[in-house]
Amino acid sequence: QAALQNGMERVQLFFLKNKCRLPLNPSLVAKELNIKACSFFSSNAVPLKVALINADPLGEEINVMFKVGEDLRQDMLALQMIKIMDKIWLQEGLDLRMVIFKCLSTGKDRGMVELVPASDTLRKIQVEYGVTGSFKDKPLAEWLRKYNPTEEEYEKASENFIYSCAGCCVATYVLGICDRHNDNIMLRNTGHMFHIDFGKFLGHAQMFGSFKRDRAPFVLTSDMAYVINGGEKPTIRFQLFVDLCCQAYNLIRKHANLFLNLLSLMLSSGLPELSGVQDLKYVQDALQPQTTDAEATIFFTRLIESSLGSVATKFNFFIHNLAQLRFSGLPSNDEPILSFSAKTYSLKQDGRIKQVSVFTYQKRYNPDKHYIYVVRVLREGQVEPTFVFRTFDEFQELHNKLGILFPLWKLPGFPNKMVLGRTHIKDVAAKRKVELNSYIQSLMNSSSEVAECDLVYTFFHPLLRDDKVEGIEGIARPTGSPSSPTSGKVGGEVKLSISYRNSTLFIMVMHIKDLVSREDGADPNPYVKTYLLPDAHKTSKRKTKISRKTRNPTFNEMASKKLSSNSLSMEMLKQRELQLSVLSAESLRENFFLGGITLSLKDFNLSKETVNWYRL
Repeated sequence: QAALQNGMERVQLFFLKNKCRLPLNPSLVAKELNIKACSFFSSNAVPLKVALINADPLGEEINVMFKVGEDLRQDMLALQMIKIMDKIWLQEGLDLRMVIFKCLSTGKDRGMVELVPASDTLRKIQVEYGVTGSFKDKPLAEWLRKYNPTEEEYEKASENFIYSCAGCCVATYVLGICDRHNDNIMLRNTGHMFHIDFGKFLGHAQMFGSFKRDRAPFVLTSDMAYVINGGEKPTIRFQLFVDLCCQAYNLIRKHANLFLNLLSLMLSSGLPELSGVQDLKYVQDALQPQTTDAEATIFFTRLIESSLGSVATKFNFFIHNLAQLRFSGLPSNDEPILSFSAKTYSLKQDGRIKQVSVFTYQKRYNPDKHYIYVVRVLREGQVEPTFVFRTFDEFQELHNKLGILFPLWKLPGFPNKMVLGRTHIKDVAAKRKVELNSYIQSLMNSSSEVAECDLVYTFFHPLLRDDKVEGIEGIARPTGSPSSPTSGKVGGEVKLSISYRNSTLFIMVMHIKDLVSREDGADPNPYVKTYLLPDAHKTSKRKTKISRKTRNPTFNEMASKKLSSNSLSMEMLKQRELQLSVLSAESLRENFFLGGITLSLKDFNLSKETVNWYRL
């Protein structure tokens, strides 16, 4: 600090007789230094913060960084590339609210950099929450809330963050900007995020021994995702972020030759990280010039998942998941006691059960294949038994809630949920029918407090779906749109891209929003299955990956991939239907249905891409 003071006093002597135009912006004239406001930054090069008093009495103080020890021509080049990207986006009507600051090399390994006002590094924001602040989800959101106290201001700042973060992800990936850490990513009070210090680019990663420090494609951390989502859980705001990234990426890809030509002009400049064709190849590979927009969208979505799923982020999510574990007991009196029954029933209302047994099982489609168990119930005063239809999951719900209601009672053992191989097959159903019948016999022969409780009598009470079944013969598969699942809870919308080219039908599942929660209130693990009907042998079946614990998943996958259409012309395809089902993948129970839709391909103009939302 003393050296800075002495040095600045010597510079001040220049201003006794002179004014100075700022090299970064010649329209600004400085008349003297504000020595007390000058300081230095603690990075390796120890750059100076120079505070200059504006010669214009109405003008604001001029703040710049002066840096010695780095070739700022590379920073100038990177910033010019980002400025051109922003110009392309703006010409196409996409404003990603990019912060473009000025940088000027004034000599060998020295130069000036514009300082963006009202901004802080992510490190400075995070350490306000302690040395482990970078592992916490809320610092960025709470910092923005501090400068944007009203709901309207915070929403605007969040929107700025979503758009600018998308632009930064695309720009830093395409240019291979490395050495990314929380001291060279900055955030304005208004929510605009931007990167600084481009000393490593075109994929020349900073090394720590033999390890690359930049392991993710670009920087996207859980605290950024918290601002984007507006909280801890994935929302449709993250889908907007993914769409912005993919749109921005595809717009830059259309101008791949422009960027390659501009960079090639600098090959002879002596920049150490832009010295040969191999450096240009990084940008060419990053832009994926040979792929279609749909394939590039899928590719960049996987990059987003990879960045957000880095080791540090996964650890962060793991800690958060532990904190979210909670016990879920029985519903309060004013709620249904079982998820599939709207009301609670008792022995007094329905009459005492004399005999009950699992009579048989049936194969159903909803729209996917599963087995349902037919329970024969005979009550006192009845000559003919009634039949109710219950799934294995509903039997398990009964058992689980009995355990909550009677924690001190020894309940009969419940059949093992875990099955090696496929669960929806006849052999498993036959085995479970015997096990469930044994369970029911043991339950009804146990203490009257358990066997005659409202929970048991509600389970065996006939539902509307039971009354609609005529007899107990096998039920044929329904036609047309998929019927509602046993739980009766479906909902949400799915965004699809449908097109036909090169004798191939392309179906991309993009996003789903507003899916229903699981019966226990937790978020589902959704995935999508598609069929091209009619399809007796299910050769057209395709599945997406599974998204974990979200009601608003993003897929951007070719769920139907390339449906070979050598024998299917466009006219023949128009006679087919696309059936789509959304299910939740469960590790310790059966997968369950979240919603579905059947679309007739004759309603589409297959010669061009159709992108739309459809209600499940």
